[in-house]
Amino acid sequence: MKEIEIQQNEELEIDLQRLINALLNKSVLIGIAAVICAVVVFLGTFFFITPQYQSAAMFYVNNNSLSLGEASLSITSADISASRGLVKSYIVILNTRETLNEVIDYSGVDLTYRKIKDMVTAESVDSTEIFRVVVTSPDPQEAEKIASAIAYILPKRISSIIEGTSAKIVDSAVVASRPSSPSYVKNTVAGFAIGLVLAVVWVILQVLMDITIRTEEDITQNCKNPVLASVPDMEVHSKGGSYYGYGRKSTYDNTTGKQGKTELVGGNISFAAAEAYKLLRTKLLFSFADEGGCRVIGVSSALTGEGKSLSAVNLAYTTSQLGKRVLLVECDMRRPTLADKLPIQKSPGLSDFLSGQIQSENLLQLCGIKNDERAFHAISSGRTPPNPMELLSSRRMALMIERLRQNYDYIILDLPPVGEVGDALAVAKLTDGMLIVVRQNYCDRIALNSAIRQFEFVDAKVLGIIFNATTDAAGKYGKKYYRKYYRQYEKQAQEKNTKSFAKTATSGGKRLKKNHD
Repeated sequence: MKEIEIQQNEELEIDLQRLINALLNKSVLIGIAAVICAVVVFLGTFFFITPQYQSAAMFYVNNNSLSLGEASLSITSADISASRGLVKSYIVILNTRETLNEVIDYSGVDLTYRKIKDMVTAESVDSTEIFRVVVTSPDPQEAEKIASAIAYILPKRISSIIEGTSAKIVDSAVVASRPSSPSYVKNTVAGFAIGLVLAVVWVILQVLMDITIRTEEDITQNCKNPVLASVPDMEVHSKGGSYYGYGRKSTYDNTTGKQGKTELVGGNISFAAAEAYKLLRTKLLFSFADEGGCRVIGVSSALTGEGKSLSAVNLAYTTSQLGKRVLLVECDMRRPTLADKLPIQKSPGLSDFLSGQIQSENLLQLCGIKNDERAFHAISSGRTPPNPMELLSSRRMALMIERLRQNYDYIILDLPPVGEVGDALAVAKLTDGMLIVVRQNYCDRIALNSAIRQFEFVDAKVLGIIFNATTDAAGKYGKKYYRKYYRQYEKQAQEKNTKSFAKTATSGGKRLKKNHD
């Protein structure tokens, strides 16, 4: 029970931190929204709200007075308390139709009883025996006329209705010099506050409803499978240029003044990405430490465009650097990309073999320098067939994998996205484990969970997640540490690996000639 509570508290802290970060990231937009709302409220107040003016008269209530000539004597303090209770009665008398009609006649305003009743308010002043009558009107002269008429009519009406009481004028009505409402300052401040609250609520709702995977915590909170490696986005970490998506883009090298290519595979990728793939390789080696024989590893993703083929290629290359016999098989026959990333030809390939058009000895293509222990083999997808699902689920495919197990230490299968076609499920049961590639700010939690459930349904073991194309994995400290400490190792590694791996062919360039064992 305690472990469950601790886990819930950690998730709550992560969610709060995510909300705080989102608010900080959107702070400028929140401020702009608040200012815009304040300006809109100010302009609306200025152009669409009619100014109102108030004129007031004050009365003193006396419930018992003896008139001796011009003298007036109040009896006791109890009479004063009773006078406070009479204020409500006086207000009722004020709001009667007869009283207000007399006020209309006396003031000479062209108003109805209902209209003038809405303009007049009366209340006690601080719970004393003094009450105030306030008249509100868009015309300050009209407000003063009505208030003065009430000051003249009301005492007479009270004396004629309630015997032994009187209401005397304490303060007469005057013409207002400025409007009582609206308040431009208060409305503008209120508009700013409303805009601020609405913007904050919008950001919070956006975060709570956002199911896109943006951090490793988003993965670990939604599935039990571990994140084996976070591969940085090569657009950020590539030296001298950048790429978009997972193709290659020409770059300009400031040192040579020539156009170059951003390397996405092999030994010339960024040092941060190379270390991420080495970490992935190490974790996979430990995953199969107690098992003998060849390991067949499938690489797939929930959606297309997450970089699963690129991850499969670099995993094959990195594993081959340990002197392991590695075979990379392209099982994505619908959208093959292996020939664009490696110096191999698309056909003949897997589809040609499974359909019985070629023999197995014509499948293998070499990636690397011949007779180099660190080179690996690849099988391309072949020509696009009309029935890839049937070919991949055929007995011929299963027998091919079993025969290849005898010649290799690792077989890496580049599978189609499981969230779009079922081809990957047909091959997943032939593997010893599956890797799922999740691209940051691209894949969502629903798609990831669905992919994992589909692999588990066919009893395929999900080894873990490759968090791909991350842009903030290193952090400020990591970037600073990388620049100062690892720069020399990156240079040495690139010089060493360039000699052992053939350079990547461009998608529109010439294909390198196929080599065989």
